[in-house]
Amino acid sequence: MVAPYAVMPGETRGRLHPEPESPTRSAYQRDRDRIIHSGAFRKLQYKTQVFVVHEGDYYRTRLTHSIEVAQIARSISRSLGLDEDLAEAVALAHDLGHTPFGHAGEDALDEAMHAHGGFRHNDQTLRVLTTLERRYAAFDGLNLTWETLEGVVKHNGPLVPLSEGETLPTTIASFNRLWDLELDTQPGAEAQVAALADDIAYNNHDIDDGVRAGLFALEDLYDLPVIGPLFAGVRRDHPEVERRRLIHESIRRLIDLMVTDLLTESRRRLSALKPESAADVRAADRPVIAFSAEMTACDRALKDFLFTHMYRHYQVNRETSKARRVVGDLFALLTAEPNTLPTEWQGPAVAADAAGRARIVADYIAGMTDRYALLEHQRLFDLSPKM
Repeated sequence: MVAPYAVMPGETRGRLHPEPESPTRSAYQRDRDRIIHSGAFRKLQYKTQVFVVHEGDYYRTRLTHSIEVAQIARSISRSLGLDEDLAEAVALAHDLGHTPFGHAGEDALDEAMHAHGGFRHNDQTLRVLTTLERRYAAFDGLNLTWETLEGVVKHNGPLVPLSEGETLPTTIASFNRLWDLELDTQPGAEAQVAALADDIAYNNHDIDDGVRAGLFALEDLYDLPVIGPLFAGVRRDHPEVERRRLIHESIRRLIDLMVTDLLTESRRRLSALKPESAADVRAADRPVIAFSAEMTACDRALKDFLFTHMYRHYQVNRETSKARRVVGDLFALLTAEPNTLPTEWQGPAVAADAAGRARIVADYIAGMTDRYALLEHQRLFDLSPKM
């Protein structure tokens, strides 16, 4: 049963470039399919979040993460009577703007682009969806609906400057002047679901990857609120089970606990607000999809643990240091010598001013997979005779 506060595909605000509607798919199903068939989505298979690809094949990539987020988002949306296809489309698209090498690559590119508006993956995602994907004869980008673009841009909440002098990311600001995404309002409930599904998937698969990589032990989590008693309970219930199953069972129960908490708190908020439309959700003074206060504290404690024990582990630091150097080297050389860019990128870069050239180079690097960035670095900097 569809809830009255769901975003209704029949009431979509349409696409920037008008197209006939599909006779067999809703507007949001069509958006989801375009995202899945995009080149940027395929590249997520070889973009990592914490580990680079050559460290091993087991660890999650941006692609597997996005699929996990989409699955959780669909399940939550179904329970709340929301549009599952819109939630899935936002979930599948939310990481398309990420650079190679995870946050290390993003930080390096942001530093390199400091004089030209910086670099943020959410802003780059909008560039991918509206400009950089070039598959259709009539327009650049994927020409997604207003609701999907709004959800992707605002899935973490309204975009308003938080301090004097702060500005919106360049692509978001420019696109918003062309087509108002109502940046100062809450996103639709489906986008809010996608954002918290991202949180649930991210934290839990980082536990899985971190334990399997030997960066910390499952028992190290026993002191955390909520998580500790849960994981200790799994050990108590299954004292003889092999470690691989123990890890999976612990994480499975934690995902279930977080989803159940989210559904309970969200239903409480929706009951209090009594929204009669998606517009009421957007006009609310706070999100309608949320964790309870207890689970929010648990989520923060887990993030702090992972930051200390995983993201700042010396083995990860070595890889991220290497990644930053690769991205920084590539950016410096390609902006200084744009004639070294591939042919299709070279003409626009040579003709552009400094800011335009820097953005073109940033687009080129951001679109690389981990292994392609390493290969490009080798091609450009390895002076051995074999080259």
